[in-house]
Amino acid sequence: MAYNFDTIARTYDRLNRLMTLGLDRRWRKRALRGIQGNVLDVACGTGDMAVSLVERGCTVTGVDISEEMLAIARQKAPIVTFMIADAEHLPFHDASFDAVTCAFGVRNFVHLEQGLSEMLRVLKPGGRMVILELATPDSSLIRPFYNLYTRRIIPWLGQRLAGSCEAYTYLPRSIERFPKGKEFLAILQRQGVRATERKITFGVCRMYVVDKEAARG
Repeated sequence: MAYNFDTIARTYDRLNRLMTLGLDRRWRKRALRGIQGNVLDVACGTGDMAVSLVERGCTVTGVDISEEMLAIARQKAPIVTFMIADAEHLPFHDASFDAVTCAFGVRNFVHLEQGLSEMLRVLKPGGRMVILELATPDSSLIRPFYNLYTRRIIPWLGQRLAGSCEAYTYLPRSIERFPKGKEFLAILQRQGVRATERKITFGVCRMYVVDKEAARG
């Protein structure tokens, strides 16, 4: 069941800063290297990725299923076209965008492969898709500290700062359940594309890059 993000829209940015120790902004900027043109940002949330894309001179369309999230996004980036849309049923023609991005959203898709298929469908041949997602680190030295932080400290902070630890418990658990590394690459490859993975900050963040093969004339 998908989490109701309308309920945490007002504290979502704070939640991201807490979960990533403020590194999420740096990760987004790194993911956008080589991205240009007309870009679709899927599961755009409160619009942080869209803002970074606009700063790069891109034309941006942002989609999300949460109207409360989009209301905040519109305040941040008035020049971006934000709209309600389900990632599994994107309301765009085939090959509509030069690039597709999704930051920390794919793990919340109800049907992951359908969502990925849709993102690739609207991407032009020769275009790039970039997915950022959080993950548990591989290192046995770092993982205990990571688990303590995500399972204990973040929910406690959620209770203290937001008066509820529900979202601050759900999101770390969603990270633990989500496929990462080779497992996620295999899911992407089943879509008929080649993908690469880049580990960032000890693998706490993973960047998956797909360059869609251009049509051969």
